[in-house]
Amino acid sequence: MNMNNNDILIRLRYALDIKNADMVEIFKLGGMEVTKEEVLKLLKKTKNSNKDEDDHNDNINEENLLCSNFMLESFLNGLIIFKRGKQEPKPGQSHRPAMSVKDNGTMNNVLLKKVKIALALTSEDMLDLFEEAGVIVTKGELSALFRKEGHKNYIECGDKYARNFLKGLALKYR
Repeated sequence: MNMNNNDILIRLRYALDIKNADMVEIFKLGGMEVTKEEVLKLLKKTKNSNKDEDDHNDNINEENLLCSNFMLESFLNGLIIFKRGKQEPKPGQSHRPAMSVKDNGTMNNVLLKKVKIALALTSEDMLDLFEEAGVIVTKGELSALFRKEGHKNYIECGDKYARNFLKGLALKYR
């Protein structure tokens, strides 16, 4: 089963026990205005989690709102600010971080990086979370997941790793 951005949002919210009002606030901190009703539509499980490549816009069917890469990354940026506080940009740095993923790329590597930052996790903490979920990840593999796309040692984070990371978070934080 493929995981889409809505699944990631649902699992992350559950793992960190984030209230609906806080979800709205986190999106706002990430530079995106969403209402509580929109958050509920984002968090509603879709009948079919697989989405078409053309369907990555904020298309609404009656009760669901698809979470685009831009929305999820805005949420993750907001989560960092929510958990760690606003950081003043250094001189010459833009106020808003550049988006990491192209429109149809996977968000799994970005998820790992940004949650690691938001929760101030060390690499050891990350390995423990994977182990908690029953997956053994080596330090080398973890390092490759954090590399920049295009780096010779970069590895794309598959749904299995992302799902187990979120499961480990839920086991630790709930």
